[in-house]
Amino acid sequence: MLRDALISVVVTTYNRSDALLCVLSGLAYQTDRNFEVIIADDGSKPDHQGTVLNSAQAQQLCLTHVWHPDIGFAASKARNQGVAASQGAYLVFLDGDCVPEVDFIAQHRHLAQVGCLVNGSRVLLSPIFTTEVLKSQSTSLSGRSWAYWLQKRLQGDTNKWAHLLRLPNGAYRLQSDFTWKGIRSCNMGLFRQDFERVDGFDESFEGWGHEDADFVLRLHHTGVLRKNGFCATEVFHLWHQEAQRHQESANAHKVRDRMRSGQIVSDRGYAQTMNQNDAVITKLG
Repeated sequence: MLRDALISVVVTTYNRSDALLCVLSGLAYQTDRNFEVIIADDGSKPDHQGTVLNSAQAQQLCLTHVWHPDIGFAASKARNQGVAASQGAYLVFLDGDCVPEVDFIAQHRHLAQVGCLVNGSRVLLSPIFTTEVLKSQSTSLSGRSWAYWLQKRLQGDTNKWAHLLRLPNGAYRLQSDFTWKGIRSCNMGLFRQDFERVDGFDESFEGWGHEDADFVLRLHHTGVLRKNGFCATEVFHLWHQEAQRHQESANAHKVRDRMRSGQIVSDRGYAQTMNQNDAVITKLG
């Protein structure tokens, strides 16, 4: 249990300010207010940056925007830079198209456990429903009733309704072995000391794919257990077209090699990020 410790929410984004504003709206509704938001911007264009920084949503939060030049898909670098700009003892990683429920921070705080990584889950929204949410910017996804979400499920606007449940904390959530299934850096929480022990995300992974599995694997090699956050920390994932996956097989092969080698520390990770100066940091609040 984290009690009164500050939580740092690191939100990755790239040229999708409309979705990010929905995420920030969800964070502004949180019942637990003891958190900061770090936007880890993977090279968005100036107009997207301006839209976010000048928004009413951003003004309601203790927010820091961290940007680096666009060099292609570099989520690992963005997350490492986001952590470098954060202050919390506990880190929660969230993607810029994943809208949190009102108790998202409270549930992550409740499930936080030394020696564990909390792996959250998501509710997929349909393309039509996503378009409706993004166009209106007034269709809040947070704090809705059971009836609202059951109707959306029946209409095919979501892929499940299990997020309506809240299951208690307990040993049944712990997973001692490593498996690829369900690893999602779009919703993940852990203590900063564990993040630093493995040197964060490995920036040597090129293109889309499996840098999050590598991160979880290296944590596993240090003895950190994966803890399932289902029916507690779900987020609403706004629909988007899938990213190009040209490097997926090469990245997967790299992870399999590390399963055999037991590697713990990144080839090019957080420590290197701390020594770089290409990040542009803007603080609000």
